[in-house]
Amino acid sequence: MSLLPNFPIQNPHSIAKQVFDLRDVSEETRKDYKYRVSLFLHFVRGSGNGINVNSYLEFKRHLADKNNYSVSTKNKYLAAAKIFLKELNRRLILPADITLNIKSFSQDKKHKKEGITSEEMSRLILRLKDLPSTPQSARLKALLALLALQGLRQIEITRLNVGDLDLVAKLAFIHGKGRDDKEPVSLHPETVKTLKEYLKISKVADGPLFTSISNYHKNGRLTTRAVRKIIVKLLKELGIEKSVHGFRHYFTTTLIKTYKGDLLEVAQYTRHKGLEMLQVYNDAIKREADLPRFYSAFDGLSFD
Repeated sequence: MSLLPNFPIQNPHSIAKQVFDLRDVSEETRKDYKYRVSLFLHFVRGSGNGINVNSYLEFKRHLADKNNYSVSTKNKYLAAAKIFLKELNRRLILPADITLNIKSFSQDKKHKKEGITSEEMSRLILRLKDLPSTPQSARLKALLALLALQGLRQIEITRLNVGDLDLVAKLAFIHGKGRDDKEPVSLHPETVKTLKEYLKISKVADGPLFTSISNYHKNGRLTTRAVRKIIVKLLKELGIEKSVHGFRHYFTTTLIKTYKGDLLEVAQYTRHKGLEMLQVYNDAIKREADLPRFYSAFDGLSFD
């Protein structure tokens, strides 16, 4: 029997808008919640039973059967549904919190995706040297500098304004992930040079640092989706099957190797809130370095 037989689930997007518009989160996060909660609402509507005491658990089991979703993706859908249901309960629209005692999917914190390698970075640099001097090429080089030499996240890049740069002091003021205030980030000299060239060629004087040059959204702030499209296109042209996040992996791994595992020193550049994720990187580096010794333990054995 449905807890709320008259719950208006036939209009899930308007419900999501009402619930999530007042969430104290970034606009990007709000959009993501609205998108992901719709899967839960469509699931409930498809069940024909409305929202009942088992709806959240049944949704989790529904996600468990989706082999095309990663564990991380499944947990994001679960999180959106959980926030939505708890808010309905808080507003007394839903008479019970049906998410209690239901855990998210267990997730291995080890990296599943490989980062950009040094060899791949060399190929990328060679490709950039062949590009003509155009606003589009200058923007691409600036994006890559911020990804590879600064380890910025895509959302951090899209939030940047021209006024956030102090190229004389070699600083950028970054609106980081999960932070309210902008924090100063030291810029590599090569990043400074690339940004200066981009500003000069593109004639960007104020407002968003990176804007669209397409006719559809010309001069509008570049989105994370647009950044991914630009970078992935270049990677595919070079036969590099990696994600944009692979640059942050490259940045972090390179620093850990350079600083010989001093994670506290590395953290000031990667801006991780804790050392747990950096330890994951460090463990992976140690495993890779130890492989020759592991292989040598079985020298002489052959199954030919």
